[in-house]
Amino acid sequence: MRWMRAAGRALLVAAVVLAGYSGFGAHAGAGADAPARGPLTLATAGDLTDYLSPLLDEWNEQHPGEQVTLVELPESADETRAQMTSELRSGSSRFDVLNIDVAWTSEFAAAGWIAPLPRDRFPLESFLRPVVDTATFEGRLYAVPYVTNAGLLYYRKDVLDREGEKPPGTWAELARQAAGIAPRHGLDGYAGQFLPYEGLTVNVTEAVHSAGGAVLRDDGAQVAVDSPAARAGLRFLADGVREGWIPRDSLGWKEEESRRAFQDGRLLFLRNWPYVYAEASAPDSKVAGRFGVVPLPGADGPGTSVLGGSNLAVSSRSRHPASAADLISYLTSEPVQRKVLTEGALPPVRAALYEDPELVRRYPYLPTLRESVLSAVPRPKSPRYDQVSIAVQAVAQDLLALRQTPEQAVARLARELEALTRKG
Repeated sequence: MRWMRAAGRALLVAAVVLAGYSGFGAHAGAGADAPARGPLTLATAGDLTDYLSPLLDEWNEQHPGEQVTLVELPESADETRAQMTSELRSGSSRFDVLNIDVAWTSEFAAAGWIAPLPRDRFPLESFLRPVVDTATFEGRLYAVPYVTNAGLLYYRKDVLDREGEKPPGTWAELARQAAGIAPRHGLDGYAGQFLPYEGLTVNVTEAVHSAGGAVLRDDGAQVAVDSPAARAGLRFLADGVREGWIPRDSLGWKEEESRRAFQDGRLLFLRNWPYVYAEASAPDSKVAGRFGVVPLPGADGPGTSVLGGSNLAVSSRSRHPASAADLISYLTSEPVQRKVLTEGALPPVRAALYEDPELVRRYPYLPTLRESVLSAVPRPKSPRYDQVSIAVQAVAQDLLALRQTPEQAVARLARELEALTRKG
């Protein structure tokens, strides 16, 4: 998926769909007498690096009676979600395993579309701690982490070095450097993903948490956004637009547009996902060898990233749950997770890989990414996540267009989220 490519390309593999499967145990749809093992269909959103087919070829060689067929859904996360939910609402048993965006876990679990999983079936203690939380809803495990992601701050090291400056550790430092240093070098100051789509929800949620606030609590049951911290987070973004160190052009950017702006040498600072590191280091990049990466700054110190990535879940209508569980174990095993990084350019969920000397030499950003993941938070958990995200986007769009103040935006968002939570 495109958001996955940008969001760690985590939606890249964003939907694992396996045909002929009925869930863990006798779930409705396939019947109690259906065999627990058999062929599977794996659906993924646009595998941009073509790494997944070889991994499935290895599985198929070892499991002749449980062959996996790969089905690629659209690259767009929104389109993938629409196709998946359409199948699931219809009661179809076409999907066995769903590789879902981490933000969808609560919604899919609450709707009964995915089956709860036994925690002792998977080595969750080997995963980076925060990623496991993205796979739970109301205290139960409904998926297994597959790919993770966290936002990073890319910066022009050559420019800051010439100015005798270190990369920013707070919003105040970032604003000062973006407003003062960038223009002297013919650069724009700072950009993230500010077009009204899922990326804007991520950027706003990060700003709120980086000021010490939250959008929702208690798996979406409590609205928490009406707070001084949330107002401070939104003020940081609005001030950037009003003062000019966030370029107005960036209000129409997603991951790729912002990545190209940085890679073409037009930005001093960029908030984006880890995939940008390899792209910006390519021989044709104008900033190759001239940039660095640090964790996101916050109001008074280190900021908080939102977790991206995808989780593998079992459809509650699947016909071959035992095979599906084994496939998930295979895809989350350490050898395969290593290939997810080295061949798929996706951040793995296995903690040990982030401290592997060989991998750190090859991917120097891994220690920074690990630090960011360990301090990251999930997007707001809610059974109505899609509506929550749309509300955040609409409010943030008016805020960044300077049509509303941070105070007005927070009050409006709180009202809209309260209405959503009352719907249950």
